[in-house]
Amino acid sequence: MGEGWDGGKSRSLNKMVRTNPLIDVVGWVGAVALLMAYTFISTRRMEGDSARYQLLNLGGSAFLMVNSFFYGAYPSSIVNIVWISIALFTLFRKKFKTQKN
Repeated sequence: MGEGWDGGKSRSLNKMVRTNPLIDVVGWVGAVALLMAYTFISTRRMEGDSARYQLLNLGGSAFLMVNSFFYGAYPSSIVNIVWISIALFTLFRKKFKTQKN
């Protein structure tokens, strides 16, 4: 009695979820970095192809990817890998364009 609708499974599942305060902080820092980047681009305080904007995206996504992977949120990890790839592509394209001129 008193175990709830799932026969006590949710209680044992909660005990199995591993947490790590450092990974949590890394995730929050990543989330803040991405939100800052979005705010800066939306308010036109940064250009979309600027190194600062791309580095905020790159760092934020990398941190969120670590957090997502640790907690088994693989779809979010994949999205962040793509996000990182876009940022790297933009940074390299800008660097090579600058070197040609």
